[in-house]
Amino acid sequence: MNKNMYYDKILKITEKNNGYITTKEVVNAGIDKKFLTNMVKNGKLIRISKGYYGLPNYIADDYYIIASKSKNARFSLATALYLHKLSDRNPLVYNITLPYGYSGTLQKQKNVILNFVSRDILDLGVIEMESPFGMKIKVYDIERTICDIIKNKNKIDGEIFSKALKDYAKSKSKNLNKLASYAKIMKIEKKVGEYMEVLL
Repeated sequence: MNKNMYYDKILKITEKNNGYITTKEVVNAGIDKKFLTNMVKNGKLIRISKGYYGLPNYIADDYYIIASKSKNARFSLATALYLHKLSDRNPLVYNITLPYGYSGTLQKQKNVILNFVSRDILDLGVIEMESPFGMKIKVYDIERTICDIIKNKNKIDGEIFSKALKDYAKSKSKNLNKLASYAKIMKIEKKVGEYMEVLL
């Protein structure tokens, strides 16, 4: 296979992935990663972050770019509310939850607000969703997000907070058993119970 065939194969994978590709995907396809480097030099791809590349003419997916910088990054709080349609405010700054002790590149990123938790609850309620651009990202489910905003009320805009709780209480898909279970694990049973008692 000549180098142009490798380039074509990489571009096909990238187009299938909504304009993004990882070094891992290239290696798994049996292609030497040096071809990625050459494609960046030739302007056929842009390097987004370590191990992640995109087509130069694609709209940047900030969700995917942020998620690519740490395998432990979880979209949370106001950003998770937006992704779950419990807020209509498109985030300009993204809320990310990470484990205590994290010291990576996201700490220097200006469009990110970091929230830290212990590792034993980092994956509590984590699900995989598609970003608005169709890329897979890790987000807290609705019940974990409701627990998080109650626990971190001081970090949430008052209007967003009230609307999210009211909309959740009205939702037919709410899972109060799951909410209570998360609240117990997060040691905020009383607070969550008080809010739900008023709303339900």
